[in-house]
Amino acid sequence: MRDTQNIAIPHKYPVNVLIGRTAILSSAFWLAVCSVAAMNSLVFLCSQKVVADFDSLQDALGFLPKELYPVLFKAAFMDKRTLSLQLLVNTWPFPVLSFQKLLRKCQHCERALIREKPNKYCIQMVISGVVTYLIKLLENRRPQQRLQILDMTGLQDEGQGPESMSLWSRTVTLAKACLDISKQQGKWTRRTSKRRKSPYSKPPGPPALPPVSVDVWVDLFVNSTSYGVLKDALQINSYNALRLRCRDFRAEELSIASTVGLLEFLDPVGVRQVDLRFNNLGLSGLRVVLPHLTKFTNLASLKLPYSNVDVRRLTVGMEGSLQYFANQLSRLRCLKELNLGSSRLSGKLRLLLGDLQSPLESLELAFCYLLPNDLAYLSQSLHTPALKKLDLSGNNLSDCLLQPFQGLLMEAAPTLLHLDIMECRMMDTHLNVLLPAICRCSRLRYLGVFGNPISAKGLKNLLHKTVGLLDLKLVIYPYPVDCYGDDLPNELQQMLWVGAFEMIWSLSRLDRSGKFVNPEPGIRPKYCKGRRKGR
Repeated sequence: MRDTQNIAIPHKYPVNVLIGRTAILSSAFWLAVCSVAAMNSLVFLCSQKVVADFDSLQDALGFLPKELYPVLFKAAFMDKRTLSLQLLVNTWPFPVLSFQKLLRKCQHCERALIREKPNKYCIQMVISGVVTYLIKLLENRRPQQRLQILDMTGLQDEGQGPESMSLWSRTVTLAKACLDISKQQGKWTRRTSKRRKSPYSKPPGPPALPPVSVDVWVDLFVNSTSYGVLKDALQINSYNALRLRCRDFRAEELSIASTVGLLEFLDPVGVRQVDLRFNNLGLSGLRVVLPHLTKFTNLASLKLPYSNVDVRRLTVGMEGSLQYFANQLSRLRCLKELNLGSSRLSGKLRLLLGDLQSPLESLELAFCYLLPNDLAYLSQSLHTPALKKLDLSGNNLSDCLLQPFQGLLMEAAPTLLHLDIMECRMMDTHLNVLLPAICRCSRLRYLGVFGNPISAKGLKNLLHKTVGLLDLKLVIYPYPVDCYGDDLPNELQQMLWVGAFEMIWSLSRLDRSGKFVNPEPGIRPKYCKGRRKGR
């Protein structure tokens, strides 16, 4: 795709183009395009005017240079001009249509739509536009294909609100679109075979590859409700005109057989992340699932929270399964992120992580009943100097884990960006022991200490000590135990307010989707956004 910074207007395009009954594309528009480096905002404003009138856009597309398509797409998406959006997709002049590239902050528009809630009507219309595009190509005896890849990865998983669209809904919509295309493709195949049929025709073989196709790169989220439609869509992937190519795969509450059934259909090269949660796999289930993950040669992130693993009461057979699990993990050569949260892994971290080929950058071990030797191993392992994210929430850091954790934190300090130690039973005294190590984490951006019995005095101390962490943007803190049921003292509220620049202190914890949730019944979620002078 050519960069729109270097737009050259061909002489064959008129300076004044009459669009329908109005002259929306006036000479001012072309002047703005020609001087895009100096008048970026005007280009976008003109694009908004163009996409606002569908009939006019339809008449004008024949005169528009293809370099304007990206800014027109972003304008239509931002203003929810769904018909214009579908038309742009139908006539897309480039081989790739990427949401991440088109909806990010750019020279024409500072707004990064890729970070906002995706509008369901816009998403549906883009998918509909691709379906319509493919159907037209299939009906054309001499198709001239332009669009080959639709990249929908990177969209936010936000399902709240009447106009937003969750990852689950996008998955179902795309799966149904694949099945619709398959039906249309079947009609085209039957018509073609009738024209070519002769008395000497061979019996029908496997489905023929379509003359045209579009690969849809997408993140997939499936549960028991959507399993059937997604499996049907993936089964026809190899010979369908609309093909799902999964980057991040997430499955919840699926049986072992269903999970394996879907993994078998995923592209071995394209999958980057697998997230299997609430599936109650246990060691026996993981023994079945893990071999199917080793085929993903670029798998960088594996999340297996709530897998119902408990190593504290291992039988002889379960010991073998645990060793097998560790061996399979070691075969994931590109693994950088691992989440084993809510599995009881007491004393087994060395076994599970010791044979990994490369250091982990993200390790989530929440509620894993860790022992001192687990943290002692971790602090000396190859992973700690590379750690950017560490989650030890739910482990009792107030007792024998305190000193090993302090050592681990000192080792991880140069690289650590995200630290979660929520619900770790830490009181003021324990937090005071850890503060020197926390303050050495000079790159820290997030700190979660929610759910710990800390007093207002302890919270003040935390604020004072961390104000020097210049990159710290978000702190999730507990409601002080000595203020429970009352508002925070004015002094403490003022301290939070004048804390680090753009730092958010919140007493609402984050749920697994990253949203703030109410900590306790009857307590209002609050946050304070600091504005310290001189930063």
